[in-house]
This record gives sequence, structure tokens and C-alpha cells, in this order.
Amino acid sequence: MEPRIDLFSTEIGGKIAKRFANVGLTIQQSPLPKSTQELVSLRASQINGCGWCIDAHTKDAAAAGETSVRLHLVAAWRESTVFTEAEQAALALVEEGTRLADAHQGVSDETWAQVRKHYDDDQTVALVALVAMINAANRLAVIVHQKGGSYEPGMFATMAN
Repeated sequence: MEPRIDLFSTEIGGKIAKRFANVGLTIQQSPLPKSTQELVSLRASQINGCGWCIDAHTKDAAAAGETSVRLHLVAAWRESTVFTEAEQAALALVEEGTRLADAHQGVSDETWAQVRKHYDDDQTVALVALVAMINAANRLAVIVHQKGGSYEPGMFATMAN
């Protein structure tokens, strides 16, 4: 399956990509730990079947020093011992925030309490915004059939400039 359209090749697409990148830069510069940001982005992308985003977040995380063991275990984080309690709270939030239609209440009070136990207000806002943004990015890429494999670490950062 070939990509249906290059989202970034049009004037409107370029403007949207730049805005997305700028919001992403704000989240990236937040006090939310970088490793948590990549793990959350990777998990949402796995759930949504976004090959391009899985490719990007796996490569960016690895380039930032994330271990292959942790990257391979993100999909089964509940069944592993390599994530902190704070990371587990973030991964639960991204799963529940991504699968909104699967639960009539969305994010559970239990998950929210765990997030608030481990993250301050700014970190929580960044985490919630990250969940929203990665889901939007996943949908854009999946709708147009953007394939994984061509991403080079750091490409997102150049889009914001």
C-alpha cells in the first residue's frame, strides 16, 4: 500500500505540520521526563497501528539512550519489571486515553490518582497533551497510509524550525 498523500508537501499540510511540531516542542521542553514521553508515544502508536510513529518514537528513544529491552517490552508493560511506578501510571493513562471508546468513563479514577501521585501539575498537563497529540498524529499517518522505516532520529525537531 502506497501513501495516499504526502501530508507535508502542500501549503496547508506544511502549516499543520509546523504547528504540530511546535506543540510537540513545548511538550518536549516540559518537565515530563523524556523517556516517559517516548514510551507514551510509542505505546499509543502501537495501539493505533501507526508504523510511521512506532518507527519514529523507537528510533528517537534509542538515540536518547533508551534500552532495547524496555522498548521491546512497552507493548507488555504490565507483564514486565523494567518500568517504574511513574512510568506505569503514564502507560496506563495513554492506554485508557487512547482507547476512549472501550470504556464509557474514559480514564479511570484509579489511573488518574496514580498519575497525580507521580507527576506534578506541569508534568500532568504535558502528559495529557502528549496523549492527545500522539493520538492525532497516529490518526493522520494511518489515514494516509504513511509507512514506517524511513524516519531518522531528530526529524521531528527540524520540523519545528
